[in-house]
Amino acid sequence: MKRLEAVFAALRARGERALLPYFTAGDPSLAVTRRLVIEAAARGADIVELGVPFSDPLADGPVIQRATQRARAAGVTLPRVLELVREMRGDVATPLVFLTYYNPILAFGLKAFAHTAAEAGVDGVIVADLPPEEAGALRAEADAAGLELIHMVAPTSTPERMRKIARASGAFIYMVALTGVTGARAELPPELARHLRLLRGITTKPICVGFGIGTAEQAEAVGRLADGVAVGSAIVDLVERHAGSPDLITKVGDFIAALKAPLRARDHA
Repeated sequence: MKRLEAVFAALRARGERALLPYFTAGDPSLAVTRRLVIEAAARGADIVELGVPFSDPLADGPVIQRATQRARAAGVTLPRVLELVREMRGDVATPLVFLTYYNPILAFGLKAFAHTAAEAGVDGVIVADLPPEEAGALRAEADAAGLELIHMVAPTSTPERMRKIARASGAFIYMVALTGVTGARAELPPELARHLRLLRGITTKPICVGFGIGTAEQAEAVGRLADGVAVGSAIVDLVERHAGSPDLITKVGDFIAALKAPLRARDHA
């Protein structure tokens, strides 16, 4: 059983929901990212998402855009992020999923990326600007390498499109909670519950929800309906505000523990 599949099976058996914190790799440095991932795993993260810095992060809001710009200015590239995973794999058993765009993968080479990523210890990849209709070439290489290709369902996806995406997606489906870019929101969209129930009726694959979730209360609300909760901008904002502080790792760890607490075993009905 692959790592991602094993995590969802274990969580389901315990009645828990997955927490998927996101870090922009290389912000504020690759060495600190490594420490943050290790801390996240120790404080309750079930799967860690690593954002690969890219020049045109069209799905990301201002917080992650700034983090991406800082990382790129420091010379962080896809090969360096792959090397980071390879170096820290011995210290982290938690599944690692890349969140990236198609251009860096194309530039690296589809086969080379899939095999290098899998060998380094990457478990899955979410390509924000790659729809299932255009993913055949990468899917073939990812399948051959044992790398999960995970697709996104949008709030605007029709039931027919949800079916297509659900069939194409690997270990889980990433449901985008809102129309717009990443970034914490004061309130979750009122139609999210309906979209989740619709997708639930179409697939038995785990569904993880991201975009707009930034508090433990929001995580708890989403956890009542979904199998996993992804939190990005709120964590990246914390990293930005405390970069250079000796308290950075602890503050991020405390926040991740607070996000995970309401997702632990309880009645989610």
